[in-house]
Amino acid sequence: MTPTSFMSAHMATGIAVMVAVTVALRLGGFWIMRFVRVTPRVQRMIDALPGSVIVASVVPVAVNGGAVGILAIVAAVLAMIWQRNDFVAVVAGMLVAALARAAGVSG
Repeated sequence: MTPTSFMSAHMATGIAVMVAVTVALRLGGFWIMRFVRVTPRVQRMIDALPGSVIVASVVPVAVNGGAVGILAIVAAVLAMIWQRNDFVAVVAGMLVAALARAAGVSG
């Protein structure tokens, strides 16, 4: 067995395990929710989750990204308000970050 084939087998096994865990977690969530009575309080929590995920993703970028990260987030938010399109917002944020880095903005 050559080192290349050995690494390929480990990588394939790792990817297969990650796929299996991801599918199990997604299906497990649906299975568990079968036993949860959806009260108005639970419905509010479910409705709030997408915003919570976005905040959990954006805050570390703002804290660790410095000026470039904050500029990119502001650009993405403004693009989202203007166009109401996730893809446009992501592209705007990436473009501003790239241009700011190219212009030498630190952070």
